[in-house]
Amino acid sequence: MADLKALADQLVELKVKEVSELLDILKEEHGIEPAAAAVAVAAGPAGGDGGGAAAEQTEFDVMLNSAGAAKLKVVKEVKSLLGVGLKDAKALVDGAPAAIKQGVDKAEAESIKAALEAVGAEVELK
Repeated sequence: MADLKALADQLVELKVKEVSELLDILKEEHGIEPAAAAVAVAAGPAGGDGGGAAAEQTEFDVMLNSAGAAKLKVVKEVKSLLGVGLKDAKALVDGAPAAIKQGVDKAEAESIKAALEAVGAEVELK
């Protein structure tokens, strides 16, 4: 059995990009949707670092900058992600740049961003 303390230490030290890659591997290769686990890992260790470092942003707005060439795919993905009707999803995409979702945690924001970018949209997190 693996050394669980060492594994936990490795997870805590992951950078945001590495966490995102880990989430993709867990989802694609193992069918696991680790949203809660991602939040815990991305949050890092509990307690302060004792320094005057700036607080990490905890809420994000997912901004759709452009639908790209595959507008229909982006509309369908927005519809699926937000659970809205086709008309509302199309209005959001047509109104780009527009906020797709506001005040979400980092893991959810990155998940939405990745899903939209996978269908050709230009997305940023604020």
